[in-house]
Amino acid sequence: MKMVKTRAAVIAVSATVLVGLSACSGGGAPPSSDSSGGGGGGNSGYTFAMITHETPGDTFWDRIKAGANQAAKDTGSTLKYSSDPDATKQAVLIQGAIDAKVDGIATTLVTPDALIPTVKKAVDAGIPVDSFNSGTDFYQQAGSIAHFSSDERLAGQQAGAKAKADGATKILCTIQQTGSVALEDRCAGVKDAFPNTENIQVNGADDAAVTSAIQAKLAQDKDINWIITLGAAQGLDGLKAMDAAKSSAKLGTFDLNKEAAEAVQSGKIQFCIDQQPYLQGYLAVTQLYLYKQNGNLLGGGKASLTGPTFVDKTNVDAILPYINQNTR
Repeated sequence: MKMVKTRAAVIAVSATVLVGLSACSGGGAPPSSDSSGGGGGGNSGYTFAMITHETPGDTFWDRIKAGANQAAKDTGSTLKYSSDPDATKQAVLIQGAIDAKVDGIATTLVTPDALIPTVKKAVDAGIPVDSFNSGTDFYQQAGSIAHFSSDERLAGQQAGAKAKADGATKILCTIQQTGSVALEDRCAGVKDAFPNTENIQVNGADDAAVTSAIQAKLAQDKDINWIITLGAAQGLDGLKAMDAAKSSAKLGTFDLNKEAAEAVQSGKIQFCIDQQPYLQGYLAVTQLYLYKQNGNLLGGGKASLTGPTFVDKTNVDAILPYINQNTR
């Protein structure tokens, strides 16, 4: 009941975020570390750490980093970015930022149980933390001052409803990272709207393995006539699997990249669900700056939503020109 209540509150909130078109997911960088700063905002003197669960090969995070880097330039701050898909190692990176006495930390909360104890150490040390992308139901418990994300369960419910309206008889929902609360919420939402949904675990770091797993499932279960993938790269893998299995199933995916948008345009993918990762990265860094500078807080104590937004045949032509902008 607690999670449902929290999620309902999030849905009810009108997010105080920037309005605009942007783009999501895809294929990107290995566990990484980089820093940038300075620029249009002068020199604020602040150093902020951004720590994520970026998976090697997922270009979704290029959009997060592009937004964060632009915010650092606009506020004249220094940004130190690091990532690791392993929750224990991500916690170590957060501890490293604490030890470095940064002015603020922005982090994802993809595996809350593993990360929250370390996040609380930052808060206890007087370092403001905000969270983004994952952990909508856990950011207050972590002590985050604000949270920026899509409502993942709501997005899943809407995806399931769309598949149902388009004649789904059985949906296959793919999860590409074990233990991710955001991905689990997406498939749970699909099942809320369409109970005859089966989840399958795939290795999101290996496109060939994703294709093989989906192909095998389609060959085994002929009742599956809809696939919902949870990342744009996996959506493209799903198309390859459908071709190899000679399946007439339809496919929708979470997240967005140029190739997925073009597949929507051509009718191969029915929809992409955009959570605006550029905006998440931008707001997470800007929030830390505004809090340090003025004590400002976004969201009124609730999560600020950056999605979901559906990209389909009705609006893909308008959105395509913006996709590359969201990686700069």
